[in-house]
Amino acid sequence: MAVYTEVGFDEADALLQRLGLGALTDLHGIRSGIENTNYYATTAKGQWVLTLFERLTREHLPYYLALMQHLAQRGIPVPAPQADASGALLHTLAGKPAAVVTRLPGSHRLAPTSEQGRQVGSMLARMHLAAVDFALEQPHLRGLDWWIATVPTVLPFVSPEQAGLLSSELEFQRQLAASPAGRSLPRGAIHADLFRDNVMFDATAGEDRLCGFFDFYFAGTDALLFDLAVCLNDWCCDPDSGRLDEARASAFVAAYDGVRRLTGTERRLLPALLRAAALRFWLSRLWDWHLPRDAALLQPKDPGHFERVLRERIANPWHPGAPSD
Repeated sequence: MAVYTEVGFDEADALLQRLGLGALTDLHGIRSGIENTNYYATTAKGQWVLTLFERLTREHLPYYLALMQHLAQRGIPVPAPQADASGALLHTLAGKPAAVVTRLPGSHRLAPTSEQGRQVGSMLARMHLAAVDFALEQPHLRGLDWWIATVPTVLPFVSPEQAGLLSSELEFQRQLAASPAGRSLPRGAIHADLFRDNVMFDATAGEDRLCGFFDFYFAGTDALLFDLAVCLNDWCCDPDSGRLDEARASAFVAAYDGVRRLTGTERRLLPALLRAAALRFWLSRLWDWHLPRDAALLQPKDPGHFERVLRERIANPWHPGAPSD
């Protein structure tokens, strides 16, 4: 992610050697993202991602690291956190909480095909099922409570029309969450940020295959359907208009449903959750755009995209087709 905290080579080397990962041979900052400080670190024993947490507290971090460890142990391709001799997954570097995880192979697919979307949909369902017995719970920190707190913060920076849309959509989502149908949605550990740049594919063996999900630092306990909605709004969305590509969306949902069958309520509420996912990312981008933090390599993202997505999801609600048998 953006580099807020500069880490010295010798500091990073000492941590990696303490974790038994070998002597550091290369270290460089990662440009993408805006939440944490991330470096690629290389040793003779492999390639790693070193993360320093800038906003998250030590209270919240054990959940994310334990979730990744849990999923990795159950065969889900995610970065595996590296423990010290005492078994601790959370470390300290440059005065900040830090973690070291395995670096996934492959690269992003920023213009995904339906087949790539199907692979993500299937693996997302596998991930949700693998987390069923995950013992820890932690609220999704960018969920409804955060929306309620953040809307008043960004309203001074937007037009009256945008303010009206933010306020009306927030009220819609509050009512949905309080409704019997909203409360009945299956819940569990979700990734909550599974965009195209948080998934890796590899084609070196000939066939392009999914080889990992990463960046679990927005994860939390919430409706599983919210995870699916976040994916559809990114993997199956026209980047210019915000319109949903219904053919790709149908393929994605069918692949998910083939592993974890959606309930009737989930199918009925998917249009509303697509709106919820659009609101969440419009809000966070407005916040980062108008209230940025200083950071080397910082690249805040345009909030206008998710405003268009939200308007599209309201104007053209989409329901998945009937489940296949």
